Amino acid sequence: MFTTRLRFLTAGESHGPELTAILEGLPAGLRLDVDAINHELLRRQQGYGAGPRMKMERDQAQILSGVMAGETIGAPLAMRIANLNHEKWLGQAIDPFTAPRPGHADLTAAIKYGYRDLRPSLERASARETAARVAVGAVCKQLLAEFGVQIIGYVRSIGEVQADIEKIPFENRVAQAEASAVRCPDPAASEAMRARIREIMQQRDTLGGVIEVVALNLPPGLGSHVHWDRKLEARLGAAVLGVQAIKGIEFGPAFENACLPGTQAHDAIIPSPTGRGAGGEGNNFFIRPSNRAGGIEGGISNGQPLTIRAAMKPIATTLTPQQTVDLADGQPRPTQYERSDFCPVPRAVPIIEAVTAFILADALLEKLGGDSLAEMSARFESLRQARLEDLPVDNTPQIWWPE
Repeated sequence: MFTTRLRFLTAGESHGPELTAILEGLPAGLRLDVDAINHELLRRQQGYGAGPRMKMERDQAQILSGVMAGETIGAPLAMRIANLNHEKWLGQAIDPFTAPRPGHADLTAAIKYGYRDLRPSLERASARETAARVAVGAVCKQLLAEFGVQIIGYVRSIGEVQADIEKIPFENRVAQAEASAVRCPDPAASEAMRARIREIMQQRDTLGGVIEVVALNLPPGLGSHVHWDRKLEARLGAAVLGVQAIKGIEFGPAFENACLPGTQAHDAIIPSPTGRGAGGEGNNFFIRPSNRAGGIEGGISNGQPLTIRAAMKPIATTLTPQQTVDLADGQPRPTQYERSDFCPVPRAVPIIEAVTAFILADALLEKLGGDSLAEMSARFESLRQARLEDLPVDNTPQIWWPE
């Protein structure tokens, strides 16, 4: 199995005392902005359709190790996020939870671990854990920003309401999405999404949707084609699908591409009309007039905006009861409601951004090597680009397998 440079663990339950995250592999010399980490945690708590718990928690990350005088030292970074709601559960007798909800980990985790009560299943499976992942991703965003890489995200659809964002420049999408209660950069669709969520709340039901996350200014050459577990989309796919309620992923318009002939599904390679790259640098660049590959070809980033779309199902906890079986007596009964969101899609945007940032930061560390930010920065300047002078293709005949 491919060994990563970065790795992290999270610990904690939904109503336990705190969440803990340990991020190992950061280079030394990265100045961390704790306010920026807390801003990402705040974004995770905001969005129309959120449940009542978001009004109870005020997530703040406390750095416990790996940072001195505001800079990383190359040691594991440990962070804690207190669960303010824990006080209401401390020392309290909790009624047993014995009727599994369809679509949740209640039943499958009980089968796997043999729980006598389903509470351990839902406590750890809860999306509350993603606060720790958002904190980790916020740190990775700061590392990527040192190299000009920006991670942005927004909502493309909620329920059957689709946004029209193709004509909105990337630089405008962030501000317009963050100004929207549903994190959608299309004002008309944003209002329709809000109305649809309001309707589903009155129906005591839940809604899912599609989130798009884009990595801008990502250099070509991250990932690899040589093994399945080193392919960049495989690594990103595992991270995104590991987020609660995410059931599908595509890079660029992958499912649309599947309906097209090959001559229409791929991105032509042409010389730049100006002879320069997108940033105005160098000579003899070649460019792509489209980005149907979503920024990845052969498991490797190609310099185009890396575009991920994640499909989030309507979450399993609904005010309207669903049919289930009480595991304590084997009798049919309706599900028991646990406090939850009506539509978690807007709140999930910073979560998908976070796990994307983690994978891309790891891929950049793999590419550059180095134990300090200074070493990485020097190596970054010498990376090959999509231009002729960077490629040693010399049209010389070769004997690839000599006798």
